[in-house]
Amino acid sequence: MACECLQLIGEKIDFSPKCIGQLWLFKDLIGDELETVIKRASRRKYHPGDLIFLQGDRANFMFLIKSGKIKIVKSFDNGREFTLDIRQSGDFIGEEVFSEEVNYPVTAWAIDDTVTCGFSSDELQDLIIERPSIGIQIIRNLSTRISRLTTRLEIMARDDLEERLYQLLINLAYEHGKKNSDKFVIEFPLTHEELGFLVGAHRVSITKAMKRLRSSGKVFNEARRIVVPMKMSAVDPEPTAQLQGHRTMIPTRKRLLDSAAD
Repeated sequence: MACECLQLIGEKIDFSPKCIGQLWLFKDLIGDELETVIKRASRRKYHPGDLIFLQGDRANFMFLIKSGKIKIVKSFDNGREFTLDIRQSGDFIGEEVFSEEVNYPVTAWAIDDTVTCGFSSDELQDLIIERPSIGIQIIRNLSTRISRLTTRLEIMARDDLEERLYQLLINLAYEHGKKNSDKFVIEFPLTHEELGFLVGAHRVSITKAMKRLRSSGKVFNEARRIVVPMKMSAVDPEPTAQLQGHRTMIPTRKRLLDSAAD
């Protein structure tokens, strides 16, 4: 069955050839189960800067990203905001639909031309009841995310700030960066304040650690983007053995809000 998302994706938008039924949440579906998922999903197209959902809104919809990138932002009572995650094709946002009567704890903005396939909480529940194998697969993938959180916490527990920061940048580069010859380029800007939030350190400490990483050649800046070379003896172009099988998910950042301290 042809992917119905192609009706919304224009020629100028890069997209994954995988259809919604082939995304990790619904992997291994076949036959009429796959057709059911495709038919029931609703498609939406967003442009850069479009609001997808607002922090505090009732969480009643889950979006599967077919194409583009979405920024996840957390706002605090003092007016400050932090970027918690950048989701891309193959990821999903709105996991809160798995809980009853909750609000979105974050805001989601499109940062590229983006196409999503989504399910409301009621639609997802009906789908799982009709197709139990889909529910089993969702449980498996949620378990995988818990495992990823454990790995993320192991990195956070390291005493050496420079090493914590370096491991974070390696995994950001591998998962969200663009491979170019002998380097990975992290294609979205990250402030020292945001990096500090991710590794549990103050901005000043991050500035000093980044200076040491640049001096050692482990990272450098190119057109306001962070670049991680692959041919340095200290750099493995693939995730470390500890991280293999656990795609480094910045999604886990939002679960670390209360523990992000120096």
